[in-house]
Amino acid sequence: MMEDQRPKTREHIKQVGDLLNEIVLQLTLRAYDHDRSKLESPEREIFDEYTPKFRDTTYGSDEYNGYLKEMKVALDHHYANNRHHPEHFYPEVAHYNVINEIYAMNLIDIIEMLCDWKAATKRHADGDIIRSIEFNQGRFGYSDELKSIFLNTVRDLKW
Repeated sequence: MMEDQRPKTREHIKQVGDLLNEIVLQLTLRAYDHDRSKLESPEREIFDEYTPKFRDTTYGSDEYNGYLKEMKVALDHHYANNRHHPEHFYPEVAHYNVINEIYAMNLIDIIEMLCDWKAATKRHADGDIIRSIEFNQGRFGYSDELKSIFLNTVRDLKW
């Protein structure tokens, strides 16, 4: 006689649900706290000045990168206080042409980062999440597998 596996299956379903709810809670907290450091000094003043300038620049262009250099004080503070940026993990490394910091991130960081990238595309006249994913692979050195996960997510969410 075979043992009824439904109680064990139900317990497994509950355990997975509980674990998913832990992730949902973490994402909910991230949604609430995202980029709050931009509302305080030294970020607020510098972002108030530069955010409008980015509207007419192309992500990754020389003009864009020049603005980033001019914003160094705000960006250093921002990266130090926001772990959804790869630069958060190795602040002593130059913020430009950073390689491999993304590998110090966790899955929650990665999800928030991708959402941040998508939202950032709406701040540029020519913003494009696919182009951002492609560009950032060179910038952060992430694998083709992670790039595919990003692209699949964008496609499945119809971003």
